[in-house]
Amino acid sequence: MPRKKAEKPEVIEEKSGETMSTTPDEQEGAILSDSDEKSSEGTEGETDGEEIPQTDLENMEDKVYPPEDALDHTRDSENQSQSDTEGDNSKAQVPGEGARHRRSTSSVRLGSSQVLAIDGHLVAETEAEKARNDLLDLMESQKTGRILTGTIQGVERQESGQNRSLAVIYHGEFKIIIPAEEAVEAPEDFRGRLPEDVLHDMLTKRLGAEVDYIVKGIDPQSGIAAASRLDAMRAKRKEYYLGTDRDGNYRIYSDLCAEARVVSVIRAGIFVDLFGLEVYIPLRELSYQRWMDAAVYFQSGQRILVKVLSVDRSDRNNIRVTASVKQAGENPYEKALRRYSVGNRYVGTVSMVDTNGVFVALDGGIDCLCSYPKRGRPPRGSRVTVRILGINNDSNRIWGAITHIAVPR
Repeated sequence: MPRKKAEKPEVIEEKSGETMSTTPDEQEGAILSDSDEKSSEGTEGETDGEEIPQTDLENMEDKVYPPEDALDHTRDSENQSQSDTEGDNSKAQVPGEGARHRRSTSSVRLGSSQVLAIDGHLVAETEAEKARNDLLDLMESQKTGRILTGTIQGVERQESGQNRSLAVIYHGEFKIIIPAEEAVEAPEDFRGRLPEDVLHDMLTKRLGAEVDYIVKGIDPQSGIAAASRLDAMRAKRKEYYLGTDRDGNYRIYSDLCAEARVVSVIRAGIFVDLFGLEVYIPLRELSYQRWMDAAVYFQSGQRILVKVLSVDRSDRNNIRVTASVKQAGENPYEKALRRYSVGNRYVGTVSMVDTNGVFVALDGGIDCLCSYPKRGRPPRGSRVTVRILGINNDSNRIWGAITHIAVPR
């Protein structure tokens, strides 16, 4: 006689990561055609197991890994073995069966064992569950264009040739590689250098930066996926700079304060990712004080608050934005100047020395401009005493003279 299929105990399987990573249409199709999906699973696994080497990124959009092979193979094998062991006792009511069903409603089956969950939903994940959810994230990004975020943790050059650089991001156990031409926007002028060398230097300066990306191809067997940062930036620009709200207003406009991510720091300023657009902020717009090197105060991966000064949308393909860090906060001079009075002496630290004189940083975040002392120019960072000679509250300026220079021990 043919064996009847056993009814499985009510077991709450943790599918939160799988459900969130599929579209409503895919969920509906999985419910209505579950049997068809399992029957076609064998043929799909034969045709879609093609590997993509780490350095082959020419046709990365063609590399599609079917979710059925990755996610349902283990689960179907467990269900099949469970049905074989239950046999003809599927509908027989035995003593204590109802109690077993009630106990199983608060447990989750992971592999061949059950884990008792506190609230009926398992929060803690095993390594296998984490790997499955990571793969779901990558597949959803590849299929729907979902933007993922990660930190550039390495820059590699291909073994086949030293003329192509790759940014490395880790998403769980998966290694995400982004070619340099898909990670940074090439400058208009390479200044006589090779383009691949310029892109490599730009990519190296973005080590540690938090960036967005969209997956283009996945190779689950090797744990490698290819992605594009520029595609993610274009999607964000379209949403935030060209998209409007219900009243028809742009989401990003002048005088708006917004959060930005520092992606690169040089001596003269910083580059920030402002919702899909890299904006350069010069040193003079970083602080009301006189700074010499922006790298002393900022680093890649840092999130800061900026104020949008202007937005130029005349060319939709080349949106230009100017921003300021210091104008996003309160001007310290308006409050700090009340602490000081003309004719009195105060201590401070030399913050900068240039042709205009010596700038001394006083308490409260303001600088006092002093003339060169007769005994010699003090080095930057030295402790000095200044006598206030004048204060202009309208222009937020204070000037004085250095009366004493502390000699370092």
